Amino acid sequence: MLRGLYKIEMHTVHGSRRGVVYVYDGKMMGGNSAFAFIGSYRDSGNGDVLADISTLRHNDDPNFQPLFKTDKISLTLKGRQQGQQYHFEGGTTQMPRIAVTSVMTPISEEAAPPVLSAGTGGIKNGLYSIHIRMLDGIDGGNTGVMVLHDGAIRGGDGFFDYMGSYTSANGRWKGEIVNHEHTPSQGERPVFGGYEVGIGFSGTYTDEGAVAEATALAGKRSIRFSAVLKRLAEA
Repeated sequence: MLRGLYKIEMHTVHGSRRGVVYVYDGKMMGGNSAFAFIGSYRDSGNGDVLADISTLRHNDDPNFQPLFKTDKISLTLKGRQQGQQYHFEGGTTQMPRIAVTSVMTPISEEAAPPVLSAGTGGIKNGLYSIHIRMLDGIDGGNTGVMVLHDGAIRGGDGFFDYMGSYTSANGRWKGEIVNHEHTPSQGERPVFGGYEVGIGFSGTYTDEGAVAEATALAGKRSIRFSAVLKRLAEA
């Protein structure tokens, strides 16, 4: 059944891009270091999966170029399960001559922290961009996306995935995340040196987003960083 966290790879004649997608309750939410993916899916009844996905830029860094030469695109895709993967093909009416293929590969969620009851009145469910900045004089940072949904955290970017849980009330939230490298970064994103790391965080939130300070344990190192989240869509 199409559900859970997936690595997604998309290809056109212009090149390829990679990210993550969290699939649940008829929704597809995800993205990478520059773009958010906001969409839905349904079963055609004959084994095909029909998906509609739109892109939204959340990072203005010009080094991240869009796959379709425009920041906002709406895709219509049809796919089918092949083994554990889902293979899709389709396109967009905005650029009807460009074909799109994509492959979704499941990411194991065995290491994910258990989800606690989110309660009511806490941080809003949604797809958020996340911008990370290292503290204590350490150079570096990263950007990605994160789905917050009923106490669960799922997200990532083109190299990493995030799985975690949180609680929130009265404008404050806290939780834990496991950060894992789903595709070898080969030094392109040396945020945690390739380690799978456990991260504890706490901070504050509003209807528009959240901030947090966190500590990651990477091998024998303890690394502190700050994170800023901006809510992009309901989830």
